[in-house]
Amino acid sequence: MTTAILTPSVQQARRVERLIAGQPTSDGAGVKLTRVLTQDLQRRLDPFLMLDAFGSDNPDDYIAGFPDHPHRGFETITYMIAGRMLHRDSAGHEGLLENGGVQWMTAGRGVIHSEIPQQEEGVMEGFQLWLNLPGRDKMNAPWYRDFKNADLPQFTTAEGVAVTVIAGESHGVGGAVTRDATAPLYLDLHFQAGSTFAQPLPATHNAFVYVYRGELTIGGQRVPAGRMALLANSAGSDGVVIDAGGDAKALLIAGHPLNEPIAQYGPFVMNTKDEIYQALNDFRDGRLGEEAQA
Repeated sequence: MTTAILTPSVQQARRVERLIAGQPTSDGAGVKLTRVLTQDLQRRLDPFLMLDAFGSDNPDDYIAGFPDHPHRGFETITYMIAGRMLHRDSAGHEGLLENGGVQWMTAGRGVIHSEIPQQEEGVMEGFQLWLNLPGRDKMNAPWYRDFKNADLPQFTTAEGVAVTVIAGESHGVGGAVTRDATAPLYLDLHFQAGSTFAQPLPATHNAFVYVYRGELTIGGQRVPAGRMALLANSAGSDGVVIDAGGDAKALLIAGHPLNEPIAQYGPFVMNTKDEIYQALNDFRDGRLGEEAQA
């Protein structure tokens, strides 16, 4: 844990455009989760395609995990708050995701992977974010990396906000991963009662805050746990200011929109329907995973 050196200044803070409640659903082999960023928000929150929040102390809600399934055309970022999940994929990668760790996978032209819980009891909690790839990169080779919690850049502000920088930069601290095209910012923020956090953001970047513990206030708008605050893209705005009346935890996520067509069919996200048809054919004919191994 490092102490931040630079204290950013935000002159015109963004307001909350609207609050969004996630949709309870299940995925994989019956894992119960909340889909926070749904498909109808993909254009508004470009380059982000999906955010799932999962958390339960009932093994029946998560024990079957996510058996082998394909992806093409985007990146997945899994952030584990509690629990243990084993990743294996067709590109030969394997990693154990544990408390506070991050798994960053670029599906690119195609990968088949599984995510299976390595526990039979206790709490399993975390998030999976889908980040789009620009059309020029969608057919690149797959990439994968695991980050233990100790490997993630972390600091505490002068006001006592503990920050983990998964991607991007905050208070002069660079994150674990950077991406030129989408310039993602992904912060996990742990607030003490009475603390404030300011983060500069380009006015053109789409951004949201997901509160997962306690309650926060953004531009006078209360944001309770389990709600996503979609931040307005106000002309002239240069960042966001978040206030905590009590202890709270939240994700702050922002990125540069790609402004490209989005064609999605389940685990495939491309730019055109023809590219989706090709992905389906490749998966059906067994070429998608083989390409990942090439």
